[in-house]
Amino acid sequence: MRTTIKIGVALAAVAALAGCGSSSGDSKEPLAVVSGAASKPGTLLDDPFSKPRLTLTDTHGKPYDLVKETAGRPVLLFFGYTHCPDVCPTTMSDLAIAKSRLSKPDQEKLRVVFVSTDPARDTPQRLGSWLAAQDKDFIGLTGDFGTIQKAAKSVGVGIEKPVTEKDGSITVTHGAEVLAFWPKDDKGHVLYMSGTTSDEFAADLPKLIRSEAP
Repeated sequence: MRTTIKIGVALAAVAALAGCGSSSGDSKEPLAVVSGAASKPGTLLDDPFSKPRLTLTDTHGKPYDLVKETAGRPVLLFFGYTHCPDVCPTTMSDLAIAKSRLSKPDQEKLRVVFVSTDPARDTPQRLGSWLAAQDKDFIGLTGDFGTIQKAAKSVGVGIEKPVTEKDGSITVTHGAEVLAFWPKDDKGHVLYMSGTTSDEFAADLPKLIRSEAP
């Protein structure tokens, strides 16, 4: 099992923030124009992304309309998979820790959405148990890979269909970005690259919940 991190968003200077990963150089994901100092964990997008119009299956086996279910909510969106050995569990753990430091009302407002990039293996049941180990309220979505890939591309996140290698291992290529959507307009205003810490997320979350730049 191998994971390839694909950086398909933003300028070269921002891509360096990830601290890992590779790109084939021919990514066709939309580029994000960014503002702010590179030293900040979150990068403010000059042209915010619209929330993907995406309906998938949640961890209870029911249809979940992302736009409808999260309207008017602060949302953190991440594309990954449960067999991931590193960046996915680390990112979810950091988000869970950061969320736990919020006030109770703010915790209830926040939606953390994990969309599988390996839906053939990530059944609703597996997603549910995997995410519950981090936070029982995290939302896990799985379904048709083509639909997921299209949604990811719409917000500049590159993912590729899992490949079974000759030795039986599976390579999954996916972006390592967390996109933060503000509740006031349901658009993705802030981009976090791999390596953002729980402390950094915790410092920014109260502002994101108020639709403010970190």
